[in-house]
Amino acid sequence: MVSPVHVIGGGLAGAEAAWQLGEAGVPAVLHEMRPVRMTDAHRTEGLAELVCSNSFRSDEAETNAVGLLHAEMRRLGSVVMRAADAHRVPAGTALAVDRDGFSRAIEATLRAHPLIEIRREEITGLPDPAWDSVIVATGPLTSPALAEAIRAITGETALAFFDAIAPIVHKDSIDFTKAWFQSRYDKGSDYINCALNHTQYEEFVDALLAGEKVSFKEWETSTPYFEGCLPIEVMAERGRETLAFGPMKPVGLSNPHAPGRRPHAVVQLRQDNALGTLYNMVGFQTKLTYGEQKRIFTKIPGLENAEFARLGGLHRNTFLNSPKLLDATLRLKAEPRLRFAGQITGCEGYVESAGIGLLAGRFAAAERLGHAISRPPATTSLGALLEHITGGADAETFQPMNVNFGLFPPVEAKDAKGRPIRGTDRKRLLSRRALADLDAWLHRARPHPERASKDAAE
Repeated sequence: MVSPVHVIGGGLAGAEAAWQLGEAGVPAVLHEMRPVRMTDAHRTEGLAELVCSNSFRSDEAETNAVGLLHAEMRRLGSVVMRAADAHRVPAGTALAVDRDGFSRAIEATLRAHPLIEIRREEITGLPDPAWDSVIVATGPLTSPALAEAIRAITGETALAFFDAIAPIVHKDSIDFTKAWFQSRYDKGSDYINCALNHTQYEEFVDALLAGEKVSFKEWETSTPYFEGCLPIEVMAERGRETLAFGPMKPVGLSNPHAPGRRPHAVVQLRQDNALGTLYNMVGFQTKLTYGEQKRIFTKIPGLENAEFARLGGLHRNTFLNSPKLLDATLRLKAEPRLRFAGQITGCEGYVESAGIGLLAGRFAAAERLGHAISRPPATTSLGALLEHITGGADAETFQPMNVNFGLFPPVEAKDAKGRPIRGTDRKRLLSRRALADLDAWLHRARPHPERASKDAAE
């Protein structure tokens, strides 16, 4: 009988890793500390709970790197993508999900798998030495005891940044005599929009800048934010028009309540659950106190009587200096029985986290079954992300990274006039190359099913 691989952490990366192990015929024990020990950001004990947002971002596989990552993971049998597709809610070309249905589906799927065991317990230090294969997928909210144990064996001070959470509003509390449904450039009607004129925008920015913020502890004061998830008031501090050119940009939108008058800024809300009763304030992650959030956000036209299902918040994320500490298959160089997966490796984003969990599970399964470990080509989104966090990035300046086409090897192609292909056409070429290379890799890497069944039984 094949010995189990232990997976620590029941977030997206841990759930995906356990699923990939089970599907490969390798027993997996998934350890999740909630509800034995809760975190500052989670609100349930469910596996794969979505904390910051319910969006997996763009689902366009031909022109967007994260959409391409979706497509690759679907081809690799991802349980995360299966649940996301089954519980998606309207969000234009983005893939957004009903977060509760998504979490329940993943937990039910893992519980039903004969080779996956779920244990609700906190791992308070280095895993038992008898566990010869472990995937640490504890995410950005690793328990203090485990984080300290990891620091002790790596000799590294963990890097950290703050991640902020956006508020969620009850739809029936929004005033639709002022708000309206529309996606940018009329590509559907999946977003609720609240327009601000110049005076209202200036007053809103003033309130953000003056509002009371969550106080940092002394040891947190030098911790940087992740640039892809800045609190809205931090963006406002960078310039009075930053928001109007960022999350509150009015382009592609027209207010039916004020025909012919272009808004100076627009707040967008995206559906957050399948029933369509909850809407997430897009880009409104914040470190304002709860009282200030209610006071300031209800100044937005259409949200004067808004009722909040959840207010915004702030939590501290930790991640490894992976280019320095991890090998090419995500193993800790100082202790190779430990693999790392998900956001703790320095990838950023739900899908990226799950994608690295998928690879960690496949690598650990191959290792357990005695198969050669095959890394996906660097021309794929999975391979490009893996390459970045395991050596492609500069260890001296390493910061969390979303998947993007800048991580891909360039494609050499020219148009009919001999000029290099740029822009959207270049993205299409990169995406098509990625999927072709992924299919070829998958064909080579997939173990024969009869061999996998035999190995699991021995």
